[in-house]
Amino acid sequence: MGEFLEIDTVSKNFSTLCAVDRVSLSIRKGEFFSLLGPSGCGKTTLLRILAGFEHPDKGRILLDGQDITALPPHKRRVNTIFQNYALFPHLTVRQNIAFGLQVQKVPKKKMDETVNQMLHLVQLESQAEKKPMQISGGQKQRVAVARALIMKPQILLLDEPLAALDLKLRQKMLLELDLIHDEVGITFVYVTHDQGEAMSLSDRIAVMNSGKIEQIGTPAEIYEAPRSSFVAAFIGDTNFFEGEARDLVSQDYSRLRIEGFPDLICFNDKNIMPGNPVFLSIRPEKFGIGRIKPELNSKHNIVQGRVEDVIYLGGLTKYWVRVDEYKIAIYQQHNRFFLDEEPIRWNEDVWIWWHADDSFMLERYSESDESLMSLPPEGVGMEKAG
Repeated sequence: MGEFLEIDTVSKNFSTLCAVDRVSLSIRKGEFFSLLGPSGCGKTTLLRILAGFEHPDKGRILLDGQDITALPPHKRRVNTIFQNYALFPHLTVRQNIAFGLQVQKVPKKKMDETVNQMLHLVQLESQAEKKPMQISGGQKQRVAVARALIMKPQILLLDEPLAALDLKLRQKMLLELDLIHDEVGITFVYVTHDQGEAMSLSDRIAVMNSGKIEQIGTPAEIYEAPRSSFVAAFIGDTNFFEGEARDLVSQDYSRLRIEGFPDLICFNDKNIMPGNPVFLSIRPEKFGIGRIKPELNSKHNIVQGRVEDVIYLGGLTKYWVRVDEYKIAIYQQHNRFFLDEEPIRWNEDVWIWWHADDSFMLERYSESDESLMSLPPEGVGMEKAG
C-alpha cells in the first residue's frame, strides 16, 4: 500500500502556544491509524486540521496526491465523528443516517437502499424509527459512524469517540469499530488518550507529546522498542533506572553503570556514547524472579534484592523488589502454578534477572515528561526511594 494521506511539516500556534510543531507523517490507504497522547499534546488540533476546521500556520495536507490544505471541510472527502456524536435529536435514527444524502438530493429509492445497507452494517435495523434519546450510548455511536460512512468519505476521523461510554460498553464498541473498519476498508484516523484503545485497534500509532511526534510504529514496535523515555512511560508500565553509559561490548550492546548494581549489559540501538547519562527502561513482565541464583548466559543481567510487596491476581503475581534505592515492579504470568510449591513471600531475599535485549537505553527525559516519571510502579514508571 502506498502513502494515501500525507501531513507535511504542519505547525499550528494559538497565541503563544505551539499546539502542533512541524509534524510530518504518512498514512496508508485502508489503514487504522491512531494519534495517541496525553491531554494538550496536539492530537485533536492535528485532527481538526485534517478535517479542515483549523488551518495550519505552516505545512500542507495531501490526500491521494491532491493538496487539500486550503479546502473547506465540505469540499474534502473527509468525515469526522466527535465525542458527543452531534446527532439531530428531533430526527429518527434512519433520518439522521440519511441526512447527508438528503442534502445532496439523492433520489429517494437510492437513498432508502443506501440507508438500509448502513443500518445493516451497524446492526441498527430494529432501532431505525427511534429518536437519539431513546437509544443507548453505544447505539448513538453506531448511528454517528453510519451517518459518516454513508457519504463514502476517503477518510473517517474519530475524535475520542468512546470517551463518553462506560468501560464495558467501550470494550464492546472497540470490537465493533474494528469489525466496521474491516468491512468498509476505508482509512480511519483515530484520536485517543487511551493507550489500550490505540493498542487494540491500530495498524500503526503516532505517539504525540507537546505538539511533536515522539514515535510512529505498530503497537508491538511502540511497546517493545520505545524510542524515548516518554513513550516507554506512556505506553504500558515500565521500570526506569538512572545511569551512565559505559564502554561498548559489541556493536549493539553497551555496559551501563547504575548506582547500587553491578555493571549491566544493555541493548544500545540509540548509539548512546560512553559517559552520557541515560535511562534504562525494562517492562515488569520481562524479569525472572527466584530464590536460587540461576545459571544464565552472558547476555543476561542478574541482581539480588529483597521482596517488599506481593500481590496475587490469579493470572499473574505482582512483586515489588528493593535493590539499593530502587523499588522494581515485576509481573510473573502463571503459565503453570503448583499449589505444593512454596510461593515467594514478603521480605524474602531473591534473585531477579533479565535479558539484555529486553532493556532499552534511552536518553534522559525532558521537563515535560516529569509527571509521567513520578508515578509509582502500579501505574507507570518506577518509584525511587527517598
